[in-house]
Amino acid sequence: QVQPVESGGGLVQPGGSLRLSCAASETIFSSNTMGWYRQAPGNERELVAAIIAGDRIHYADSVKGRFTISKDNNRSTMYLQMNRLKPEDTAVYYCTIKDPSYDKHYWGQGTQVTVSS
Repeated sequence: QVQPVESGGGLVQPGGSLRLSCAASETIFSSNTMGWYRQAPGNERELVAAIIAGDRIHYADSVKGRFTISKDNNRSTMYLQMNRLKPEDTAVYYCTIKDPSYDKHYWGQGTQVTVSS
């Protein structure tokens, strides 16, 4: 299976936390570039956080200080820890991993995150 698989989404109250996971095969997880995007209804897909070239971390301004991206190479899994969630964080969250050898990206199917009281 080439497509990454996300999990961990759900319904949470404002101020709460969730941790998303993105599991992939060892082959594509050897990539040094991967990240999380999100898409809310009526909006374009936007970059949330990324690991670039193995060691550079990028966050969207809207999530800085609240979200943390990380990866566990032993488990071939990437994570997005989301704290102090806000209603505007509601979206479908997608993980993406760049192929380690070719100029293409693999996308997960998405996981819904809903922040509401």
